[in-house]
Amino acid sequence: MSRPTRHSICAASAVPRVHVFPSDLGWIATAWRHERLYALTFGYRSPQLAVTALGLPVDSLASDQSPHHDAFTKRLEAYAGGRADDFRDVPVVLDDFTDFQRRVFQRCRRIAYGSRLSYGELAAAIGAPQAARAVGNTMTRNRIPLVIPCHRVVGAGGALGGFSAPDGINMKRRLLRLEKEHLQ
Repeated sequence: MSRPTRHSICAASAVPRVHVFPSDLGWIATAWRHERLYALTFGYRSPQLAVTALGLPVDSLASDQSPHHDAFTKRLEAYAGGRADDFRDVPVVLDDFTDFQRRVFQRCRRIAYGSRLSYGELAAAIGAPQAARAVGNTMTRNRIPLVIPCHRVVGAGGALGGFSAPDGINMKRRLLRLEKEHLQ
């Protein structure tokens, strides 16, 4: 069976540029605005499902040949195959989130590859120790998983809790196992 090919598509100027490609974690779709990552989906069985999961209008599409996006694609493919990458250097769009949400996402990005923090620990790390539930609610709004590694945030005592990627908690468990195995 041959591996599917990559697809690059660029939506009209008001819509983020979308790039979709296969990986060991299923189809991944990324959406970019002004060279900053706006959204990312992964774990889908088809490019259409991955793009649809971005939740963005994609009515008029054109080819997008950005070398910047190709380099990021290679990094995501390597990550899906087990190569450590924290993606901290990837510029992201967080302008439309509240200050609290931005602080949660920014601190979440600093959770090291192969590590975990509980919702309570993440809340304490941003100076809001009583806000574990609000941190959890913020994680559900994360539209840039892997780059903002919400899979590394767990419940008290290590409980996995929810995960919005396809296959839910099983995918979260898979990502944590992948990172742990390749950390050595």
